[in-house]
Amino acid sequence: MRVSIFKKSAPRSIQVTVSISFSIVAVICMLAMGIVLYQRFALRSEASMTESAGLLLEQTTRNLEDYLRSMRRMSDAMYYDVIKETDISADSIDTQMNLIYEAYKDNLVSIALYDEQGNLLSAAPVGVEKDGIDVTTQIWHKNALDKPENLHFSLPHVQNIFVDNPAFRYYWVISLSRATDLNKGGVPERGVLLVDMDYSSIEQMLRAVNEANSHQYVYLADQYGNIIYHPKNMQISAGLYSENNASISLYDDGSHKESFNGEKRIVTVDTISYTGWKLVSVIPMGNYYVGMNNLRYYVIMVVSTTLLAMLFLNRFVSMRVTKPLRKLNDSIRDIEMGKNDPDIYIGGPLEVEHLGRTLRSSITRINELMDEVVETQEEKRKTELDALQSQINPHFLYNTLDSIVWMIEDEKYSDAVFMITELASLFRVSLSKGKTIISIEDEIRHARNYMNIQKVRFKDAFEADFDIDEKILGMCTVKLVVQPILENAIYYGVKDMEDGLIKVKGYIGDDGDIYIEVSDNGFGMNEKQTELLLTDDTRVRKKGSGVGLINVHRRIQLRFGAQYGLYIESEPDEGTMVRIHMPAVEFTEENRRKFEK
Repeated sequence: MRVSIFKKSAPRSIQVTVSISFSIVAVICMLAMGIVLYQRFALRSEASMTESAGLLLEQTTRNLEDYLRSMRRMSDAMYYDVIKETDISADSIDTQMNLIYEAYKDNLVSIALYDEQGNLLSAAPVGVEKDGIDVTTQIWHKNALDKPENLHFSLPHVQNIFVDNPAFRYYWVISLSRATDLNKGGVPERGVLLVDMDYSSIEQMLRAVNEANSHQYVYLADQYGNIIYHPKNMQISAGLYSENNASISLYDDGSHKESFNGEKRIVTVDTISYTGWKLVSVIPMGNYYVGMNNLRYYVIMVVSTTLLAMLFLNRFVSMRVTKPLRKLNDSIRDIEMGKNDPDIYIGGPLEVEHLGRTLRSSITRINELMDEVVETQEEKRKTELDALQSQINPHFLYNTLDSIVWMIEDEKYSDAVFMITELASLFRVSLSKGKTIISIEDEIRHARNYMNIQKVRFKDAFEADFDIDEKILGMCTVKLVVQPILENAIYYGVKDMEDGLIKVKGYIGDDGDIYIEVSDNGFGMNEKQTELLLTDDTRVRKKGSGVGLINVHRRIQLRFGAQYGLYIESEPDEGTMVRIHMPAVEFTEENRRKFEK
């Protein structure tokens, strides 16, 4: 019976016997090798991640220290080079403060100097304090006077001292304050220098670090553990997420292992000079184990290499397995060579078929994402060009208002009313309820308002003649395309002439399109200068609204097509003619929405 059972259980062929024996040996070897490799590389991977976190914090700390050092240098320059060298009672430091602000304005919101009683002595940019503000009750003012030998950095907060205006509205800042010695007619007094740093500079720096590292996150806290920046700050504020920031003040610089909310983490801390702030890197061990996938793939590769030895015993199986893979590899090679619409092989064993389907799906998705990126970039370009339409020249506005004040002082009330009416109409068209496409009638009205104002400002030093075909008034145009051309004609053509003349002519051409010509009898320019007006976007405009001819040209092409835009003719000492070419499209709500997109 034993012999019979043995015979029944024995392999039927040597191929089966070798295959089973080799498989058992290979599995045992692979398990042993895999366990050893996994443990060794797991320890190495943990050490590598900790070292990488340290290097990341070191670099980020260096960047933050450089940023804070520049703010400190700016504060020192303001204090030692300006405040200490100036008699506050006799001289103003506004000019020096504005110069320093301009040099650092990319990272600043404001600079202000207060005396010990909380009176504002100077500020840049020029600001008006809110009613009821008592800065002596604010912590930055108290800290500066209580500890005059130190620099004091606040937590992020909304700038709340000055009246809301475009320079200060809803700015999140970190306040740097320090005590200063003031000279008031030879009498020393104490004051406080306040520097409101733009919090977004620090936020963008740390956000970039977090976006570049998916397996860990970095946050910033002060020496007491109060959070200055955290990638999940909104969730923390809403109570949806918690952080172990209270314990950070107890940690020395370096790496620590901790357990928080049932999760094991590796926490690395680095202290920032000048402030005592602590930059913290957190690596959840869950992310660490996810990162071990590469190690698993390595073990699988070793196992696959071992299994390849078995494939030599069965050529048939080898051919069936490798043939579909070779076809799939040919498909991948076609992709690498940039072949359009590659034919991804799908077939063979289920695993290979699944890979083919996954690859095809991935290629489709990649193409969709690339199209989305292109569309996003195009939308960004549109947004940037559309933003140019909202620019209002402050010098033009200031000069116009100054002229109105002059008229009122001279009791020329009718002229002042005329100027105010024209200015209101000009701004009404400029805003146009946020619309980009308006009627030519509104655009010409805007141009007339502008020219009426400029003629008064320049005391009728030039004449303006409008000859507009009424048939085109109800057609579509991109907003603010005529006014920049008129502006150029004034400042670079006829402003300094005694008999300057600017003509605006609008008509329908023989091709059925709309043409608006702005011509002047000014100084003109040579052919090379004319070509640069529509090709060189690096030229700096010293006057005018900033919406140059090249931007007008691009906005027209962006909305209506590359065949439209501007054409310029000019001769030295003869004058300049700028022709606007647009399609004849009736101004309706449907057409406006079509071209607004």
